[in-house]
Amino acid sequence: MYWNKTRECMQREQLKAYQLQKLKETIDLVYHNVESYRHKMQQAGIIPEDIKTLDDLKKLPFTTKQDLRDNYPNGLFATPESEIIRIHASSGTTGKPTVVGYTRRDIANWAELIARCLTMAGGKKNSVVQVAYGYGLFTGGLGFHYGTEKLGAMVIPVSGGNTKRQIMLMKDLKTTILACTPSYALHIAETIEEMGLDRNEIKLKAGIFGAEPCTENMRKEIEQKLGIKAHDIYGLSEVIGPGVACECSYQNGLHISEDFFIPEIIDPVTGETLPPGQKGELVITTIDKEALPVIRYRTRDITSLNYEPCPCGRTFARLGKIMGRTDDMLIIRGVNVFPSQIESVLMAVGETEPHYQLIVDRTDNLDSLEIRVEVSEKLFADEVRKLEDIRKKIASNIYTTLGINVNVRLVEPHTIERSEGKAKRVIDKRKL
Repeated sequence: MYWNKTRECMQREQLKAYQLQKLKETIDLVYHNVESYRHKMQQAGIIPEDIKTLDDLKKLPFTTKQDLRDNYPNGLFATPESEIIRIHASSGTTGKPTVVGYTRRDIANWAELIARCLTMAGGKKNSVVQVAYGYGLFTGGLGFHYGTEKLGAMVIPVSGGNTKRQIMLMKDLKTTILACTPSYALHIAETIEEMGLDRNEIKLKAGIFGAEPCTENMRKEIEQKLGIKAHDIYGLSEVIGPGVACECSYQNGLHISEDFFIPEIIDPVTGETLPPGQKGELVITTIDKEALPVIRYRTRDITSLNYEPCPCGRTFARLGKIMGRTDDMLIIRGVNVFPSQIESVLMAVGETEPHYQLIVDRTDNLDSLEIRVEVSEKLFADEVRKLEDIRKKIASNIYTTLGINVNVRLVEPHTIERSEGKAKRVIDKRKL
């Protein structure tokens, strides 16, 4: 079953011709409307007219997260602010978020992408979709919300948390598709068991899970406990949000909507493009985005591309499961966290030593983050109330910066192991 068979099953030669036309339009747009892109292209000695084939994409410079930070808040926007109808954002390493803008057409395209994903998971007009991703600046909730409405299905915009209420609504409103992080899906499953509910009372048929890593074992556990088919979804706010790629019923790679995105796999060290099937860093170029087009955006995600035909009939390339990252980013309950963000908060507080460690774990299928930070001997010997005030201040500032609750543990000087090389800031105990 397809949402848009004309596009999703396009013959590859026809698709390539379409991509080239849209790529030329996008390069022209950013060259004439975004100073940063124009400057980088001029430095590389390239003008829009030099892009004559899809292979010429390799001539263009990469875009990185740093480019978005350097142009905060809207220096990479390619359309006037009067045409921007929505803003989303992801947390930034220095407290400043990465801002993403959308025109009316961008929002419509995003809804189209999510409608495709829902259809891949068996979604129909009579489906009931429970969106348990967070709403707000995070792209997950509203992305799925508009896509469900585009499909014509019923959306339950419950957002995250309050698990027993989630289950009550799931049961009473006969939810058929659940959209959330995989760890939260497992938590919901275990809470259903704890509540003593008969699984037959839950009408779920499928789930679309993303925003954090999910192993095959974790997928199988979700499917077994909830009695559903679990589909992996991929996206990132800098590109558009969730919906860049999704699994069909064959669950053998995620179909990336190549009529909206041109994917490449590069060697993360040399930047050279790798042939199909080889593992490397995923690079994405948007070719139908107005407000914030991105050219050769380095996602830092390690994966591969499969161009072999899929039994489902879709002709789009398939992403392999994300196998890791080329940077030190952590994903905690769907939120991107860099150690440097934590460091910035600790430095701003100014009452701790420059030695800290992040302990990541998973309890009851929910991620937890403990921050161990050293304090001076004088401070550690001070009254308990003073230490508690510092601990609360750090936890509060991290919540304000990142939007996640953490456990802060103040430790004595020299408690955290020193290293002669790169400091080991992160201990990840999760079995991913």
